[in-house]
Parts: sequence; structure tokens; C-alpha cells
Amino acid sequence: MLVTEFHHLVRLAGEMLPPNVALLWRKPGLFETIGTTLAMTFLGTVTGCLLAFVLALVAARNTTLHPALRSATRLLFGLERATPNFVVLLVLFISFGYGPFAAMIALAIGSIGMFGKLFADAIEEVEAGPCEAVELVGAGRWQVIRYAVMPQVLPVVVGRSFYAFDVNLRAAIALGVYGGGGVGFELQLAMKVLRYADAFALILLIILLITGMERVSDAVRRRLLPQGVLK
Repeated sequence: MLVTEFHHLVRLAGEMLPPNVALLWRKPGLFETIGTTLAMTFLGTVTGCLLAFVLALVAARNTTLHPALRSATRLLFGLERATPNFVVLLVLFISFGYGPFAAMIALAIGSIGMFGKLFADAIEEVEAGPCEAVELVGAGRWQVIRYAVMPQVLPVVVGRSFYAFDVNLRAAIALGVYGGGGVGFELQLAMKVLRYADAFALILLIILLITGMERVSDAVRRRLLPQGVLK
């Protein structure tokens, strides 16, 4: 199949090269769509990671209110991880219509399952000594979480939230292709009208965007977190 159909790939490469890089500064509203992609990535990550951390406190063995709640929350995390973002987006399209808002909610929901589990595992791995010391002075459950658990897990939560942003940026572009808006929608539109040179220029822009945001994320994370957390 690859050998017999290879000429189609050669033809497509010929239509994509050279990329129409002039599109990047001539197309009106292109940088606004980039801002839309970054905005829904940021909001989806912040919302998802906050909800994931709250649910992680319920899912962790040493902070849960009841073992049944822990099991139910862990099951919720598993079900969410097993559901593709695209399926979630289709349901949200029915509820909210096409656009960045539905994609942002899909990103937030997608962050809960994976990072909720990671946060819960980090909470379960905290050292017991500080928790026992706070309990000995008469602290209640929430005071133990506030003064003994959170200081230990906060660097891990922040570090993994930056990683969530990197993951969600790629997902936001993919969701944009299916109607979520942003630069992914521009790529899908260029492919639909057979403007392959424009599509290749947008692909290069997406690569630069993802690479640049990874560098910014790494730089900020190094300034905020101790080196041991980054290993």
C-alpha cells in the first residue's frame, strides 16, 4: 500500500512546499487565534488542576473522609482517563455549542483524571512525621492538611501543573481542528480548502508555538521550584 500510493505523498509534499510563510503576517486575526488557543489552554489547565487537587484530597488514603469516597473518586479518575477528549468535546458541543469555551471545559475535564491521580499519589507519599507532629499539638484533620500535607505536596502539584499546561496546549490545537477554535481551526480550514502551502506554514507556526511555550514553562518552573522537584 505504501509503495503503490507513495506518489500521492509526493504530490502532497509538492503542494505544501514551499510553505506560505507570508500568511503569518498577512492573514488578519491569526495572532488573535493564537491568543485564543493559549487562553483556553491556560484556563483549562488552571480549572482542571484546581479541581484535580481538591478531588485528590478525597482520593488519597491519608486525607480522605471515608474509604468509600476514596474508591469512588479513584473510579472517577479512571473513567475520565479512559474517555478521549474528543468524545467529551462532542458532548460539550451539544451543551454549549462550537467554540473555545467548550474546548476549554474539555481540557479542564481531561486534566482531572490524569493529574488528579498524580496529585493523590503524591499526597499519599508525604512523610508521616510532620503530620503526626501537627496532630500531637491538637490540630484537626483540615489543619493537618493545611500545615503538614500541603507544604510537602505543593511543589509537586505546581511542577505537574506546568506539565499539564504543556499537554493541554497540544490537546487544544487538536480540539481546535474539530471545532474548538484557535489556531487548530485555522489549520483545519486551510486543509479543507486545499491550501496546503498555508497549512504547512501553520504547522511550522504550531511547532514554534509549542516549543516556545515549553521553554517559557521550563524557565518559570526552574525559578519557582527547588531543583530536586524537577528531577
